[in-house]
Amino acid sequence: MALIGWLEPPEDHRVLFADRASVVPGATFIKFVDPRETTMQIQTDPSGLPSAHGLYDPRFEHDACGVSFVANIKGVRSREIVTLGITALCNMEHRGATGAEAETGDGAGILIQVPDAFLRAVVDFSLPVAGAYAAGLVFLPADPTRAATAVATVEKIMTEEGLRPLGWRDVPINPDCLGASARAMMPIIRQFFVDDPAGAQGIDLDRKIFVPRKRIESALVGDMRTYFSSLSSLTLVYKGMFTTPELGDFFPDLWDDRMESCLALVHSRFSTN
Repeated sequence: MALIGWLEPPEDHRVLFADRASVVPGATFIKFVDPRETTMQIQTDPSGLPSAHGLYDPRFEHDACGVSFVANIKGVRSREIVTLGITALCNMEHRGATGAEAETGDGAGILIQVPDAFLRAVVDFSLPVAGAYAAGLVFLPADPTRAATAVATVEKIMTEEGLRPLGWRDVPINPDCLGASARAMMPIIRQFFVDDPAGAQGIDLDRKIFVPRKRIESALVGDMRTYFSSLSSLTLVYKGMFTTPELGDFFPDLWDDRMESCLALVHSRFSTN
């Protein structure tokens, strides 16, 4: 229940307006914050929203992004959780936005656990034990020469900060599913892998990665801009300038049987909110 505003009812009890998404159309319920849990109705304007009162004003109502979360409460990884996450994302197509070109969306993405078995099978270099390395998608400049310079800069800064670059992977993609605007802006997409020679793992490794990531963001700007959608030993993000169905179409990785997780957090972007 979202806090919208307060009013002073009889007997000086505080009253909390309920979010309109949780009430029936044309009415707003307010809940007394006292042990009796008394409930009553108040008047709404013709739009079905509450009338302006206190801190609440219906002019501030906006459409918003769509977010969904799927998890196995016992922490068991499975292919099914990833599939359910993608399905939930596609079911939120109405919560995303597009431009005049319907095939170019505001953005969509999915966060899952690092799929260790999958990554070991698809890279051509050795990886430490699960949790002892970080992986993430990197959006590099579209120009191959600039991308090569960006890769060298990423590795240099990571090394300067005491970390060890392990290698890069070209991520399989399917640009044919995108609209013309999204294809025109598409970066080179690769996965980067790094570990700590000192042996940091898990959240400790993620903390050590924070500083070099910020240095890279500052060093690579303009035509050289390089963006990490994530870089973690715990989670992995696939995202882009997609409509909700395009995420799975664009990244074949997401349909591999070895892509397993016990959680999936998905997001459909609505940038005009």
